[in-house]
Amino acid sequence: MMVKEILGPINSNIISVGKDKSVADAISQLVENEVGALIVVDGEKPVGMFTERDVLKSWTRKGNILFKDIKVSEVMTTNLIICEIGDDLCYVTTIMIKNRIRHLPIVENTKIVAMLSIRDVVKAQVSDLRAENHYLKDYISDKYPG
Repeated sequence: MMVKEILGPINSNIISVGKDKSVADAISQLVENEVGALIVVDGEKPVGMFTERDVLKSWTRKGNILFKDIKVSEVMTTNLIICEIGDDLCYVTTIMIKNRIRHLPIVENTKIVAMLSIRDVVKAQVSDLRAENHYLKDYISDKYPG
């Protein structure tokens, strides 16, 4: 199974936050959009990612500073790991597990077109396994002619 098969229609509205916005602004966007990660941009250019983990890092590393006084650029993840829309789902799963990440930007023609979550990956794999399980049960019970 390929990444593009589980994404459905590509939505070009990737949820992002400016690098100079406050952590409080980014948290508001996470909550408002019910997502766990945002692409951090400098103008139009992606420069990192801000995740739920980055909220925790900003809390522990910055001490008693308020979230409104911390810039996203100070706590964002800058090592942006990406996959391409044509990548195999098993490969993507390996990348996410190996790097201990739960959100992965998906790129098509050098542009970020989607954000894949570990939930999306697990859901697709469970669905695939259910279909295979159903087929095998039918095969074993001799439902297929021949």
